[in-house]
Amino acid sequence: MNRYFLFIVLCLSFVSPLKSQDLVGKANAFIKLLDTAQRTRALYPFDTSERYRFKYIPLEDRKGISLNELNAAQEKALMDLLSTCLSKETVKKVAAIMQLDNILKELEHRKPEDHYRDPRKYFVTIFGIPSANTIWGWRFEGHHVAFHFSADKKQLVAGTPGFLGTNPAIVQSGNEKGKEVLKEETDKGFALLHALSPEELKKAITDTAAPAEIITGDSRQAMINHPAGIRYAELSPDHQQQLLQLINLYINRYTKLFADALLKEIQVAGLDKLWFTWAGYTEPVLGKPYYYRIQGPTIIIEYDNTQNNANHIHTVVRDLKSDFGGDLLLGHYKESH
Repeated sequence: MNRYFLFIVLCLSFVSPLKSQDLVGKANAFIKLLDTAQRTRALYPFDTSERYRFKYIPLEDRKGISLNELNAAQEKALMDLLSTCLSKETVKKVAAIMQLDNILKELEHRKPEDHYRDPRKYFVTIFGIPSANTIWGWRFEGHHVAFHFSADKKQLVAGTPGFLGTNPAIVQSGNEKGKEVLKEETDKGFALLHALSPEELKKAITDTAAPAEIITGDSRQAMINHPAGIRYAELSPDHQQQLLQLINLYINRYTKLFADALLKEIQVAGLDKLWFTWAGYTEPVLGKPYYYRIQGPTIIIEYDNTQNNANHIHTVVRDLKSDFGGDLLLGHYKESH
């Protein structure tokens, strides 16, 4: 097992369930361990335009500080902070996704000194001053992992955009052959599709060709103006439950308190206003692209597997009310200053 991946797993085994009030403390514990130069690169004001940057592809010019620049204590503190916002299972997925860059480096025959693929080229940036009386946020981002968090005092109020991707989606050879980090997202999507009646399928499948990428992309404002597919109310009760289980899988990427708040927003906005959309092939076959989406008044969830011979997954959660913290939170920040 890779040394860094083992380190993450060991850290997780000692992390107890964290309450929301730990968020400020864990953020400041991490900041306290940074030296002056690291703080200069990692700390930004809350109202900077940099806070709206959202990139999940390999980049050379990310802001913040990377895992490559952290010592063991700083890295442990960062993982503790991540665990205040993401579920234990999601933190494991993040660590596994990061390790896929080692596989890509081998597949692409890159030299050891080539760091285009680097499982430690993931960056943390903190916006504002974490405290019991401030509005602040932070970002953890790199290739195929991108989470943006916003907090009002001690409480996490926004956790999107939230992106996880995998390349390869299923490792085809080598010691990691068969590894499939986002297997649940794939299996539950197909389980719902295959459960639908012929009448339901006619509505759910909107195109025989999958889009080349998630439609919301890395846009500042996530919006798909015309929902399509089949509405929640048009599904049988059993299939409604399967759709809700699929939603739960994505929302529960976050810690329970925040996930519960997101689920309540979806319910209050109206389950009957949810849509499920499928495009592309209807069987999970290598080389056959497919896509699905769940959309409602407060949420867009996308899954796309089209690139690299349909062995490259992108998934994203966008909170339409509070993406990047939302306009309301920014307004409160400006009023307080």
